[in-house]
Amino acid sequence: MPRLNSHDDFTPLKEVIVGSAANYVGHDRDVSFELFHHENLKGFRSDWAYPRLTRAAAGHRESWTIKARYAQELHEDVEALAATLAGLGVAVHRPLPLPADAAPIAGLGWAAAPTPALNIRDNTLILGDEIIETPPAIRSRYLETRLLAPVFTAYWEAGARWTTMPRPTLTDNSFDLSYARDTATTLGGPTEAIDDPRPSPYDVGVEMMLDGAQVLRLGRDLVVNVAQENHARGAEWLERHLGHEYRVHQVWRMADNHIDSMVLALRPGVFLARHDGIRDLMPEPLRSWRYIVPPEPDPGTFPVYDDYEDLVLTSPYIDLNVLSVDEHTVLVNEECTGLAKLLETEGFDVVPVRHRHRRLFGGGFHCFTLDTRRTGGFDDYLS
Repeated sequence: MPRLNSHDDFTPLKEVIVGSAANYVGHDRDVSFELFHHENLKGFRSDWAYPRLTRAAAGHRESWTIKARYAQELHEDVEALAATLAGLGVAVHRPLPLPADAAPIAGLGWAAAPTPALNIRDNTLILGDEIIETPPAIRSRYLETRLLAPVFTAYWEAGARWTTMPRPTLTDNSFDLSYARDTATTLGGPTEAIDDPRPSPYDVGVEMMLDGAQVLRLGRDLVVNVAQENHARGAEWLERHLGHEYRVHQVWRMADNHIDSMVLALRPGVFLARHDGIRDLMPEPLRSWRYIVPPEPDPGTFPVYDDYEDLVLTSPYIDLNVLSVDEHTVLVNEECTGLAKLLETEGFDVVPVRHRHRRLFGGGFHCFTLDTRRTGGFDDYLS
């Protein structure tokens, strides 16, 4: 196994981990899931499910089954993504598949059905030669990185550093609810009133939670999205851990959580951005970069789902979640023809890849992958 080396999202990609969709059969709609997906679940059968769940018996969770056809088609598309990357000369590694009969996982006062390691960008941050497992915010994903342990172990044996950020207890009182309570920050409303969280003997107060997908990597500079106190604590830990070697720039509420469907660096000096206003939310040195803004998503490119049976987890802008193979080559959803044409006009080579049910499973090509070796170094792109 070559040594781990990944500092950015655009220099030539040599090795990557592609997630697995095997046995992705449902969602546990508990407090942690509802809070994380708050923006896209508002208005789905109830404005928000938090009060309903906290009034239920301790440990209650609602299992939401995904239709078998959608799960199978997702699996086909993820396998095709892995094959496409291999065909481009990238070494592809895979996590362990989630067993079909996986038992629920449990913490202090909660239990959840585990999910496969699909959106693997979320719970891991690669910085140079260091693997950093980040503190998850969704209970069902608490042990997800264990499915990546064989790959991480191989990189560690080859010389990589391997760090785990403090793991949250994830009681109801672990979560900062200000983002969901503050209707001024939401995409719509009104939001259902949130009752007081259920007390637990395991409460430690608001805990750090931060996903790797909240971090934009630009060599020695990291842009970190912070929307509430859980994120702020995670960003503070990251700053202390990295010391003065990296420059950590916190941006305030660019999104509720992840920013890789808001802004991605395609090459030095060029961003793909959801809208031009992203520029004003970025650190000052990055506002002079070029911001490519794609056309509005065409509603006709998305499958039609049942409002009462299919749980939509992402906005229609999920197709901005592209993956760069190098500074000239970008993997784009084959259905997103407007974005593809724009990138081609901008001089990029577009590789179309199928991904039918991106709105049901909360991720795109950037989410599904974790680049472990790129040729780029610890460069200063801001000077």
